[in-house]
Amino acid sequence: MSHKTHLSEAKTAFQASALTSELITPAQLAAAVEALHVEGQKVDDKLLAAALVRDGLLTGYQAEQLKAGRTKLNLGPYIITDFIGQGGMGQVFKGVHKVMGRECAVKVLPLQKVTDETRKNFLHEIRMQAGLDCQYLVRAFDAGKDGQIHYLVTEYVPGTDLRRHIKKNGALPVSEAALYIHQAALGLDYAHQQGLVHRDVKPGNILVTPRGRAKVSDVGLAAWSTAMSSDPRAGKIVGTADYLSPEQILTPDNIGPASDIYGLGCTLYYCICGKVPYPGGNTASKCRRHCEDLPMHPRKFAEDIPEEFVDIIADMMEKDPNDRIASAAEVAARLEPWLEDVQALGDRPITRGPWLEPPPPGVDPYSGTGIAGQGSGQISASGEANDSTAASVGDTMNSASGIVPPPPMPGYEMAIASKSDTGMQVAIALAIAIPFSLMIGAIIGFYLHDKLQ
Repeated sequence: MSHKTHLSEAKTAFQASALTSELITPAQLAAAVEALHVEGQKVDDKLLAAALVRDGLLTGYQAEQLKAGRTKLNLGPYIITDFIGQGGMGQVFKGVHKVMGRECAVKVLPLQKVTDETRKNFLHEIRMQAGLDCQYLVRAFDAGKDGQIHYLVTEYVPGTDLRRHIKKNGALPVSEAALYIHQAALGLDYAHQQGLVHRDVKPGNILVTPRGRAKVSDVGLAAWSTAMSSDPRAGKIVGTADYLSPEQILTPDNIGPASDIYGLGCTLYYCICGKVPYPGGNTASKCRRHCEDLPMHPRKFAEDIPEEFVDIIADMMEKDPNDRIASAAEVAARLEPWLEDVQALGDRPITRGPWLEPPPPGVDPYSGTGIAGQGSGQISASGEANDSTAASVGDTMNSASGIVPPPPMPGYEMAIASKSDTGMQVAIALAIAIPFSLMIGAIIGFYLHDKLQ
């Protein structure tokens, strides 16, 4: 029996969606249907989708979306292949360029989030990343607009973030912590030399690969250290409460590279202790302790930490920015004696899994529950639920894996109702989700001033 005959007999909504999406050609679909007939199997959507995924013609995510009748799985020239996660200002998907075939991360500003302020912040993020080219920073490749949807394309970084790595494996040995923070310091030094300050250095914004490489993400949150007035968030407290420097809290419109060194010191503390420097309490309490208190000695949590290594952390976390290690380059230099070869990390595998399991169907990522509830407009109290989402997804979205497929992208129905060109939100892919935690400086300043009296 011919391919054409099979298709005319077994045409389904899934098959129509697959062809409409242009992810599958008629010949490929016909061949898959023919193969199922040859195997003596009934041609239904579930088996056909599984066969197309098995043959590498669709990803698990794409198959799930097509079964639900969602056929727009591209943004401009980028085909969306997987869902990565939700950040404070945008969703992040794994994608591939149609012509070049290069894997990338695509960050999307959802339609529900588009306001004058979020648009300015998103464009600011794009501008900040555009001119950066450093192996220790997540690179930006492209940016564009598909209908009403703005997107930013960055390099794809397989692995996980440092916070999740530590939550899974526990506190790191000194040599491994030094390896990651050394690379992060080099990336920050490059940014500082370009006149940028990151402002949200934390474990969730340091991506680590299975080969022991580290890259700093969320560089789009950075500000020009010499031209803060051009930043739409100037004068606002930007960052995560567990890693904020005292000057970010007290004088948010007057910060410099030393603030990043403080945040990196807090991150190094977390790496070797498995705990943040000031655990517990609310945001105001954490901010007060950053300004006034000393953290517990790292040896309380890891007795074998050399005192010389503790001194590096202490020098990075001095309250007065003038007393801290002078530059990120100096941080890297002081960590060099503690480095070990990357290949020695084999006993502490970094998995290539999803950063976050997708929310169950019916859960609105913008309802304020779960990770999506930690969004722009507030300081994250702990950083525990407001980190970057970027990494490799692999086959984890395959419908056969047992993992609940992600729900439709927020804004999909809105786009259809408005008959927009971008009528269906893409939903899946990787990279660096750049979660932000922002809060109006005047409100925070007033609140903290009251608490610090």
